[in-house]
Amino acid sequence: MKPLPIELLPAVKKIACLAGDAIMQIYQQGDFKLYQKQDDSPVTSADYAANEVLMAELKKLTPEIPVISEEAELLGLAQRENWSRYWLLDPMDGTQEFVARSGDFAVNIALVENGWPVLGVIYWPTQKICYYATKGNGAFKQDQQTTKAIQVNQHQHTDSLIMAISRVQKAETVGRYLTQPNTYDTVQRGSCSLKSCLIAEGGADFYLRIGPTGEWDTGASHCILNEAGGNIVDAEFNPLTYNQRETLSNPDFLVLGDQSINWQDIIIPHKTRRTL
Repeated sequence: MKPLPIELLPAVKKIACLAGDAIMQIYQQGDFKLYQKQDDSPVTSADYAANEVLMAELKKLTPEIPVISEEAELLGLAQRENWSRYWLLDPMDGTQEFVARSGDFAVNIALVENGWPVLGVIYWPTQKICYYATKGNGAFKQDQQTTKAIQVNQHQHTDSLIMAISRVQKAETVGRYLTQPNTYDTVQRGSCSLKSCLIAEGGADFYLRIGPTGEWDTGASHCILNEAGGNIVDAEFNPLTYNQRETLSNPDFLVLGDQSINWQDIIIPHKTRRTL
């Protein structure tokens, strides 16, 4: 009988911490190698070190469950499209933040079942903070002292919304995708997954990701956001999909908090945006 996501969770959290330790050893030494992938995105020896830990430990934990990782060779769709269950990994989300030494990078582990993330663990090694969730059991934030349930902000008035942006992203750049630019306060956070966790715990309300990402960038976040009362959708407000195409590239996506808000009154859909 296959283990339930909530039964796997304690071991997966430990594995995420082990991968984070491997990253921190290199980060603290300051001696890492930087490479360029075929798509021109950066990757470091720390990404590869974390990937080695994740692949080895998950194989020991669940040898029967296949793995998709950003830092491992991707099988063709014909070989993986019938997987009912698989691990989806981003060994280090926020490689550019690692290189810039901002500290905003994280280990992402998701378990996907029947096309949807049912377990998500995101470990922020510089802060020793773990965000996690399993489907139907809520979302949580754990630091060295406490563990607490987290939930997105609930709003009666949308003029108090806070938008998460990256450290290199200007608010004016994102403003052209909003119906009322320059209306919202902003907060900066590095990696995609850490911005999503910030929204899940109520530190911000929405985030627009415009640019290339992969399904490993959203898998763990998606589960945590859903359990905290939020969601991730594409730029047309359609659901994201997992392992349904030859490529694992994501479309532009939106990370949204309070689901009682009509977000299409705030964010301009992609098709409409192209006609402006």
